[in-house]
Amino acid sequence: MKRYRVLILVTFFSLSANLYAKNSVSEERREVWLSYLDQVARPVMSNLACNQLKEKMPVTVPMCSDDPVNRKKVAYLEAFGRTLSGIAPWLNSEGGSKEEVALRNQYREWALQAIDNATNPEAKDYVEWIAPISQPLVDASYVALALIRSPWLWNHLSDRVRSQLVKALQKTRSIIPVYNNWILFSAMVEAFFCKYDLPYDAVRIEYGVKEFMEHWYIGDGMFSDGKHFDIDYYNSYVIQPYLNTIIEIIDQKTGRYKSYEMKLDTVSKRYAQLQERWINADGSYPATGRSIVYRGAAFQHLADMTLRKRLPSSLSEGQVRCALMAVIKKTLDAPDTFSSDGWLNIGVCGNQPDLADGYNNRGSLYICTNIFLPLGLSADDSFWNCNDESWTSVKIWSGNNVFGDHALKF
Repeated sequence: MKRYRVLILVTFFSLSANLYAKNSVSEERREVWLSYLDQVARPVMSNLACNQLKEKMPVTVPMCSDDPVNRKKVAYLEAFGRTLSGIAPWLNSEGGSKEEVALRNQYREWALQAIDNATNPEAKDYVEWIAPISQPLVDASYVALALIRSPWLWNHLSDRVRSQLVKALQKTRSIIPVYNNWILFSAMVEAFFCKYDLPYDAVRIEYGVKEFMEHWYIGDGMFSDGKHFDIDYYNSYVIQPYLNTIIEIIDQKTGRYKSYEMKLDTVSKRYAQLQERWINADGSYPATGRSIVYRGAAFQHLADMTLRKRLPSSLSEGQVRCALMAVIKKTLDAPDTFSSDGWLNIGVCGNQPDLADGYNNRGSLYICTNIFLPLGLSADDSFWNCNDESWTSVKIWSGNNVFGDHALKF
């Protein structure tokens, strides 16, 4: 009996040690991700919470800017909405190491105050929800997306701030979207209203969803961005994450788009496969198409599918985690990625202002926080605890024998 008890104790401590080792590895991986996220997000969230974003953030626009004066005015809403959309799932999560809990609590505090300052007309950091250009619609939709991704934020806003936020988002209804991915910006704002049982315009949602699902799917896991197809990352920057979010909300509330669910799931999984294959062995990726200075947001879709636990069976969580980490390092570790006072510079691998488009400014760049969406998964989730695994490009260019790639055909 004594020998049996000893065996039990040895087994227990062995299992405990293995569990601790796994937890340590998981925490270490999350700490690395969080350190990068904090480096990007802190200047925006801490300064807006202190009502000094406009004072502290040096706004830069490229030489090719289509409207330097107004692009500078809308830069603050861009920085706020895009940063918040990326950190929202993490703000909605719980647990982790004591250091992570403390950091999350700090960001939650900043986020609540930032929303107040950005929507309060009396605050110094009240942002431009309406401007001579249409840009505020874009970034109001990212604020709406953030609140959808993080019910914690909505549930902890005071009635006063909720009212301010709703009024700010309603202002963007006067902006007519461009006939491309912009129709999903209008739809996202209305989806936010729908989620939280506020009066919403179902027609704006219908317009966005049906144009893409019935007219703009072009094949092999991709939608065209309006009437014309371009080789860029807009299926990831906007289209597929937005469609998945909007359709999910409306299905939960009304069931209206149930008929689209299977098709969208198939399309989204195929595009996730493509995204993973586009990540080169060193974490670089094809720098094609407009908005390339959005850095890691080029893989928002892959990150979003990871968060949703909807990766295709052909992709393991370990290879996706390692692939995304490679992109994070490649795009954020390059020299001159940040200014001397910690703000992102325009570029994809350092300071490369000539890569910008006319509508870009420093605030635009903070959409890159959307590569960090998997931080919304708990620390004990399999994504953080599974073994590291080489992603497809590493396997192929190391001479490993892997399965070939085949187009999706309905």
